Order: sequence, then C-alpha cells, then structure tokens
Amino acid sequence: MNTQSTDKAPKLYLLTNDDELTTLLDKLQRVFDTGAVSLLQIRRKSTLKLYDLATVYREAEMIVSLANDYDIDVVMNDDLELASHFGTGLHLGQRDGSVRVAREILGDDVVIGRTCHTDIALFKQAKREGASYGAMGTAFASITKPRANIISRDILLKAIEVDFPLCIIGGIALENIHQLRDELAGRPVEYIAVTADIMGHSVDTIANKCRAWQEKLNNW
Repeated sequence: MNTQSTDKAPKLYLLTNDDELTTLLDKLQRVFDTGAVSLLQIRRKSTLKLYDLATVYREAEMIVSLANDYDIDVVMNDDLELASHFGTGLHLGQRDGSVRVAREILGDDVVIGRTCHTDIALFKQAKREGASYGAMGTAFASITKPRANIISRDILLKAIEVDFPLCIIGGIALENIHQLRDELAGRPVEYIAVTADIMGHSVDTIANKCRAWQEKLNNW
C-alpha cells in the first residue's frame, strides 16, 4: 500500500473541519459530486471534546457511509479503534501509535498515513513501517498556524526522490498551489492536503471551489 503513483498530477486530500454535522454532510456531498477528492480524513477535534463516544461513532458512521457512496477512501485521524470499527484507513501523528501495529490490525487494503513534519528520516521510516504515504509540511504559513515550521523545498525534493508517496500539507490554497508546483519544478506528488481553503467555504460555493482545485491540480 505504499506504491508511488505514476500520475504526475497530485490527488486532492480533504480533511474535514468542525462544522455542525448537517452542514458538514451537505458540504461533503457537494464536494464529492465534483469528483475532485480522492481521499478524505475525518478530523473532528472539537467533536471529540464536546460529545460522548456514541455521538462520535454516529457522526463517523454517517460520514463514512457518504464517502462509501462515492467510492472515496477514508482515513480516521489518530483513532485506531474507530478505523478498525468502520474498516477505514488511519492517519497517525508521530506520537499517536505504531504504523506496524495499525497495519496488522487494519490489513493491507486500507490507507495508512504518517505525519513526518520536516524530517526526511521520519519519511523513510514511515515507508519501512508500511505506511501508505508520509505527510510533510507545513508548506506555507497560515492563519491557523502562523508560527508553524515551514518545510524547505530542498527537503520536499529529497522526499520526492524516495520511492514512497508524499503528501504535502499546511497552508496550501489555490493562490499558492502553483507557487509550490514551480518551487518543486513540477515533480510528481501523490497528495495535496487541504482543509480551510475548501471547508471554509459555504454550502453554496464549495463545489465551485473544488472544481477550481481540480483544474489547478490537473495543470500541475
């Protein structure tokens, strides 16, 4: 599950936000209708703090069911138990468990990602441990993380040389995606991960935003 795609154009990897569930599902359906998204991460940090476990599971079930209707792969953020229950993939932070253990429990057919920050050694380790991709960033400073450690383009270029799918994350928007492309000389990247630049849009405008993203990535 860690084979690099031969397609040069990056795939759009969408992370959910903490919208109220009905709004979130409405947005996701409109997003999925565009066909722009290849991978969805269920990341509901506020939900985990505000609601009981039963509510968390009900929310996850509805989101996973919707993604399944569109044949979109899903990864849970940091929650192996939730991923195992719903048969989804998993994204693990550096302090959130073992990729090897997750692979043993979840099997070979699901996507498992690992946060690698700006460290090429962690990226190579994620490959050895059986992850499907390594996520590196932050690509650009953002409003939500103005003090984030910006990854050097040299490190990203070194990661691209590794035969292992790379996900770039952090502050990426339509306004800077082609800057990133040019800085990487158009080299192939597996995933571009986005939250705010898509999920921050209203139900009425989110589909057009996704189509614009699709066009940008197709011109990578």
